[in-house]
Amino acid sequence: MPFPIIRTPFVVQSEIISLLEPNEIVTVSFSSKNVLRLLKGHFQQRELLGWRLHLTHSREEAIITLEGEEDGKEVLTALHISELDDTSKPKPIETSGYKRGFSLNSIDLYFEDQVMGTKMIVDYVTGLFNLDVYGLAIDTTGICAIEWINNRQRKMLESFKLLKIPRYNAMVVEASDYDYVLRNARASDYIILDDMVPDNYRFDGILGPVNHLSIDSDGHWVTLDNLINFDIVKIKINGSRLSASDVHSFLRHWRAGGSHRMTQLKLFFETVRNFENLEEELEEIEPDDFSDEDEWDGGYSIQRNDGVKAVIDFDIHYFIMTVLPPREII
Repeated sequence: MPFPIIRTPFVVQSEIISLLEPNEIVTVSFSSKNVLRLLKGHFQQRELLGWRLHLTHSREEAIITLEGEEDGKEVLTALHISELDDTSKPKPIETSGYKRGFSLNSIDLYFEDQVMGTKMIVDYVTGLFNLDVYGLAIDTTGICAIEWINNRQRKMLESFKLLKIPRYNAMVVEASDYDYVLRNARASDYIILDDMVPDNYRFDGILGPVNHLSIDSDGHWVTLDNLINFDIVKIKINGSRLSASDVHSFLRHWRAGGSHRMTQLKLFFETVRNFENLEEELEEIEPDDFSDEDEWDGGYSIQRNDGVKAVIDFDIHYFIMTVLPPREII
């Protein structure tokens, strides 16, 4: 027998809603317009502290995930209508403009136009929970989501990630697409780039301000000028082609007060580097120079003109620089 939640007292309604998981709330919201209105009213009156809404948009699907103190839960998915060719799935419900099916823990919506479907599920879930989109993860098929998200909410994204297309890992993203991402994907905390770019790609813009930049593959495009112009606190670049001479030049730039917000730089080189004579610019340090909690096992230090110090570790494969005292960003 259905439970008459609409006719229960307000206090009881609130207690019932508080017991539901995010994916359960979304599923229940599809039961009727009255229930949807009830749930929206509940979340309009309560701030969901610590809840973060993520959109993942790929060639295959768009997924809304709601993340709380524990792991995130998928709450709504938009797929292309062609995915219904999978006969193992139950027959979906015909609805105005889309078809509705059910997966193990959430609702799946099927659309002829996946872009429209993505917009619909984002509008639905943000409206239901009274939340902005916190994190956006896309492959190059979802680039249109960048401008759309930037225009639909005042609050900047906290995190952005450019994904590899799973079935096409060997593909190289178009230079124009990569350039669009770098110029338009704005996030305050994390920017993560994990796709392959053309060998001759160059970027002449400014990246940041952002707390963390992680280039997980193909960081060959980052030049000395790019590095100097980044407004980023912590930087990690894999596949770097910066030369030993570039590193020397960056250290001179930093000593003179440049890149003053940067607290960590990690470069992992595409080929080996010879840092001959770099030790002459640095001061060798020993573990005894640091307290026990620093866990430093040797290396070098360098001092900026204003007295700020950094510790440096390097060999033929990498260069790591950490400004002291470390201003940790969580």
